[in-house]
Amino acid sequence: MKIVFMGTPDFAVDILRTLIESEHEVIGVVTQPDKAKGRSKKLQFSPVKEAALEYGVTVYQPEKVKEESFVQKLRTMVPDAIVVVAFGQILSKEILDIPKYGCLNVHASLLPKLRGAAPIQWAVIDGEKESGVTIMQMDEGLDTGDILLVKKCILEEKETGGSLFDKLAKLGGPMILEVLAMAENGELHAVPQEEEKHTYAKMLSKSTGQIDFSYTAVQIERLIRGLNPWPSAYCYLEGKMLKIWEADVIPADFTEEENVLENGTIVKVEQDSFLVKTAEGFLKILSVQLAGKKRMDTAAFLRGYSLKEKTVLSSEE
Repeated sequence: MKIVFMGTPDFAVDILRTLIESEHEVIGVVTQPDKAKGRSKKLQFSPVKEAALEYGVTVYQPEKVKEESFVQKLRTMVPDAIVVVAFGQILSKEILDIPKYGCLNVHASLLPKLRGAAPIQWAVIDGEKESGVTIMQMDEGLDTGDILLVKKCILEEKETGGSLFDKLAKLGGPMILEVLAMAENGELHAVPQEEEKHTYAKMLSKSTGQIDFSYTAVQIERLIRGLNPWPSAYCYLEGKMLKIWEADVIPADFTEEENVLENGTIVKVEQDSFLVKTAEGFLKILSVQLAGKKRMDTAAFLRGYSLKEKTVLSSEE
């Protein structure tokens, strides 16, 4: 089968490699334009472009995939299927109608839950017990197409955005090969999504990681795990950004003295951790990174920083 692949970030790379190394022919890879990075403004390739070039596959980088000139280019390629993985642009109906078997999207959630840009991280932040990968037949909506195949995985107690990313990236490649085989054999059975059950995974930004201690310890701990390794959860300690990489939840009823303390107050400093008051329960901080320093466990941090009880961690600088 002749395949055009559309994708951009790391998550798409394993799936692209699986397709290239299969019996199918990847006749082109479409990815987002190169971006200037850092002070030097040097152009940086997307992870998908780097992988495609390793294999000598032709790469296309239209500013807008809907441009008529590029749509016509896709028509001349005559793909049997277009496989889309976290590409970053919406496809027009013109493109959706080009391939014989349509456009197949590999999405990192159990649709209709967590449609949108960041389903992996939000699965952890929202406290989901399971996640997975869905392959759908694309339509003109945002992740609204009919479901072709689903594989589930259980979230571990200390699952992070990074560890779940690794699990789901490994699922996608074998799944797309299975779907392509079913398509060739006329065995696809498309199931409409249950629209009333959909949720949305909004795009992440640095500000997503801003810790608000008026939330519960459970909610904040999930935020910390979900945003590890990017964009990370943070607060401010005496005017300096403090990233929090790992924490435990300590359920507790507040004493009268604790009850009047501001949320974000450090109530206890131990040798290897410190406790922070939240709206409900305490956060036991186990790994941190102060601005300008390396990530370290809290025991190492406390050996070099004189942290006082009753200090307040703030949400803003």
